Amino acid sequence: MKYWADLHIHSRYSIATSKDCCPEHLELWARRKGLTVIGTGDFTHPVWREEIREKLMPAGDGLWRLKPEYRMETGAEIPGAHEVRFIISGEISLIYKKNGRTRKIHHLLLLPGLEEAERLAGRLEKIGNIAADGRPILGLDSRALLEMTLETCAEAIFIPAHIWTPHFSLFGANSGFDTIEECFEDLTPEITALETGLSSDPAMNWQLSALDRFLLVSNSDAHSPANLGREANLFATDLSYPAIRKALTPPGEGFLGTLEFFPEEGKYHWDGHRACGIRWAPAQTREHQGKCPVCGRKVTTGVLHRVEVLADRAPGEKPAGARRYERLVPLAQVIAAAEGVGVKTKKVENIYWKLVQNCGPELVILRETPLDEILKSAGPLTAEGIRRVRRGLLEINPGFDGEYGQVRIFQEGERQAYLGQAALFALEAGGEEDCRSVPDQLVLSAAQKGEEQERAAGLPCLNPEQKSAVTAGAPQILVVAGPGTGKTRTLLHRVEFLLGRGADPAEITCVTFTRKAAAEMRERLERLLTPVFGAQKAHAVRVGTFHQLCLDLLRKSPAWTGGTLVSEYELAGFFPGENGIRRALLAVSRLKNSNLLPDDPEVPEEWRDFYRRYQEFLREEDLLDYDEILVEAVRLLREGLVPPEVQAGYCHLLVDEFQDVTPLQYRLIKLLAETGATLFVIGDPDQSIYGFRGADATVFADFRRDYPAAAEIRLRLNYRSTPVIISAAQHLISRNPAPGGRALLEPARPAAEGPLITYLPASGETAESIAVVREIIRLVGGTDLLSAHGSFRGDKEGGSYSFGDLAVLFRTGRQAEALEKALCKEGLPYKVAGEKDLFYLPRVRETVTFLHSLVEEEDRLHLAALGLPCFFPGQKAMDKLEALRRQDPRAFRAALALENQEVLPPEVRGKINSYHACRKRFQALLAEGVPAFLGEWIKDRGWEEAEEMERLRGMAALSTDPADFLARIIHGKEQDLEREGKRGPAPEYIWLMTIHAAKGLEFPVVLITGLEEGLLPLAGEESPEEIEEERRLFYVGLTRAQREVILFSAGRRRRFGSTAPALPSRFLQELPEEKLQRRIIKKKPPKPVQPGLF
Repeated sequence: MKYWADLHIHSRYSIATSKDCCPEHLELWARRKGLTVIGTGDFTHPVWREEIREKLMPAGDGLWRLKPEYRMETGAEIPGAHEVRFIISGEISLIYKKNGRTRKIHHLLLLPGLEEAERLAGRLEKIGNIAADGRPILGLDSRALLEMTLETCAEAIFIPAHIWTPHFSLFGANSGFDTIEECFEDLTPEITALETGLSSDPAMNWQLSALDRFLLVSNSDAHSPANLGREANLFATDLSYPAIRKALTPPGEGFLGTLEFFPEEGKYHWDGHRACGIRWAPAQTREHQGKCPVCGRKVTTGVLHRVEVLADRAPGEKPAGARRYERLVPLAQVIAAAEGVGVKTKKVENIYWKLVQNCGPELVILRETPLDEILKSAGPLTAEGIRRVRRGLLEINPGFDGEYGQVRIFQEGERQAYLGQAALFALEAGGEEDCRSVPDQLVLSAAQKGEEQERAAGLPCLNPEQKSAVTAGAPQILVVAGPGTGKTRTLLHRVEFLLGRGADPAEITCVTFTRKAAAEMRERLERLLTPVFGAQKAHAVRVGTFHQLCLDLLRKSPAWTGGTLVSEYELAGFFPGENGIRRALLAVSRLKNSNLLPDDPEVPEEWRDFYRRYQEFLREEDLLDYDEILVEAVRLLREGLVPPEVQAGYCHLLVDEFQDVTPLQYRLIKLLAETGATLFVIGDPDQSIYGFRGADATVFADFRRDYPAAAEIRLRLNYRSTPVIISAAQHLISRNPAPGGRALLEPARPAAEGPLITYLPASGETAESIAVVREIIRLVGGTDLLSAHGSFRGDKEGGSYSFGDLAVLFRTGRQAEALEKALCKEGLPYKVAGEKDLFYLPRVRETVTFLHSLVEEEDRLHLAALGLPCFFPGQKAMDKLEALRRQDPRAFRAALALENQEVLPPEVRGKINSYHACRKRFQALLAEGVPAFLGEWIKDRGWEEAEEMERLRGMAALSTDPADFLARIIHGKEQDLEREGKRGPAPEYIWLMTIHAAKGLEFPVVLITGLEEGLLPLAGEESPEEIEEERRLFYVGLTRAQREVILFSAGRRRRFGSTAPALPSRFLQELPEEKLQRRIIKKKPPKPVQPGLF
């Protein structure tokens, strides 16, 4: 018999799937669609397997049917609908490294029974968490999974899923392979079929002769029952697992072909940048060398581009044995286009059911039902729409960079022409022709004909204001640039301009504030400069943070005596008896950044004594703190002790994020610029948010005073945010004074674009976190729609979002705790940034101290490690060791190396032996990477349940090199301190970060929590200047958003060990009413409880 099968679907236990993805609803929709066989999906999930056992029964020969008591009736039988069978299926996501690259691959597995599913799930459970998500993410090689599957069940069907999607597939441009043999090696012959995915069709796959040996299958990857049958497979076999397996094994007897989504509708068909509005065909991408003309970054290449890269056949060539395929548009989408309404409206639903009840299942209606019958049930427009779909008379804007393509059946105003007699005439003219083959060339939309190219070509690389800044001829240039105006891009093009004017690249230095930002600037700079000036010149330009550059300057200056660099967290351990040491260290840091020495009269009396003792300690111990790097650089420059050839590297100095410069850093800039040719600074005084470190927005006024002849340019055009967000943010920041004047931002987007800012007040902290998670699920379309590419999409005001589009921001790192719990409960992937507090916790500080002593063989670090509780030999012994270190450093080192223990007191020798043995063991582990070291260290110390150590491991997972890991801790700003969430690695993740850590970043959607008095603004920040900085912080949070902002507050919050009422932030009142909508958080109905056995 002939039948349609959709083998790749998901249950309600997969993340962001409809709650209706249960056997009874899936069976009902399969009947409505005209499917005979569907997958169960998610066989790895233990609760779902139990539900399958409860609601399905064997139908014989490896297939299953719904038990009669669970069958849902439609009110009327669907003519021609078949009884539905289930096949045990599941998808597994793999993230692993192979041949030097990270691979992210999804695979579809089909099995002949639940017993086999149980055995395979048992083996997978030992590798990773398979209960958090119906499609589990495992750190397993694809070949290893295939081998394990076949060992467990030789009759299993193993199909690489959606093989072209850029991020998570076999041939994906970002994390896939160039050949199937590279992935599966010697087990490649066990693969007999490949899944095309929504962004490709068989014709595209025919361009690769290497795929001729495989059968090409297509499935919906549905995350809601209504999406079943978007793609499907046509079989002519018995209804049995062995028959399906035989049909999917070459020569494929009984496999007739596939039903296809229009691949242009897939989210990754063409290339482009969604955020920048750039949509390109592959040829255009090649023409632009893959670089976005708006942001300068590499565009996301789509499936068609990737196919063309690997193709060895021209488009249109059909290999021998290729199966037939058809392209269709879902019936609800056709009806919606005909009626001019949304797909999910009641009107579409009513017409859909009427058609199905009168004419049969959806696939029959779309493919076979005579048009005059359709006209009787649904009217002339729907009939005309189906005629056009059958003939391929459509306009399509191809999908790109995660945005679905758009299929247009009717053009604007055209629907009226098909009403009444005009529609009948159209049907008569078209007759009953059932033209199911799609023309080679579809009708192209205006965008495809050149709208996007014109936009790209019409936008100069720089707008007039940016061009003025780049080409300014003054020796000193001050650029005041608001959020989203292209600050960094302007700075990079200034470098390009200087090189074009003959500047020596070795004399150009770019300064930014975080290691992460510096790395990104370096990458963007080399991408910009290399095609024009060559890689050698591009690489010669210096890029770094103030501290990186100053450390390099010091090391190249013979007058510098050196020292051991230690983190503020380690320094806190050197003052165990000092009360409030963290506050004291912060005060000293601020004093140093304010360019004050211990004996300066401006130093507050409260800190004078500690500051003096602290500096003496650093000198005696030959230690450097983070700020001392800058202090020493300023001293050497001031005293003329920096070699001229070193200072020549700063002939052209460019400083990004100028508003965050401290007085000490500004003095450094002036000293470097004294012998230089040009000084270019760019920033925004309204984004000055580091007052606690000594930064002050008045640095702009200082610059104007010190360089009265400087050129000043203002950038006003905001490319990032919607007009709503820009208007609200400017209304807020207008409460702050602007001594130098404030230029109003102008949105580059259309005035009507973008939803209002949403505010959701919650009853308490837990309720707030739950509300955040609900909003995330809504934004990614958790109950309606998901992509077939492993990246979740929803629909909100015409926009679609993935996890990677979302950032949850907060004032303090401690707010992340409740959010993490809520996200973990739902199994949502996330990353955290901005947790400086973590390193002050005793266990973490001990770990970092010991790690530092392993990485750097310094006497003082050894002594610090010996002072840890696990090695501590007693205070008397420590005093003796300290004395030995000072009197005879060589003997001290020999004693620690067990080369000369005679110099040690007898009572210390045993402890030193243990310390030496421990160091040797952990140095060997450290050679395997920081995660290996941490795993054993935590086990040794009995800290397996310590939550802070789990967080530290999450950070180490992103930086396995010991030196790099330490550098992040010592040099890192909030943005540099990232860690994986407790759920582990994921293809995409939600960002949780402090607003400080979000500085300089942007996201399609920003959710800001804790809009309460005491949090934002922070308690204790009550002076006018402090409130102004808190307001600037909120302004920064708002302006991280490209499309949507959602605000949250809690009526009660736990602080300082107790829960107390909290009032909404005063800043909420400072947002314009017409830009803000308040939503009430509704109580969620209770979830059905999974019944126990007893």
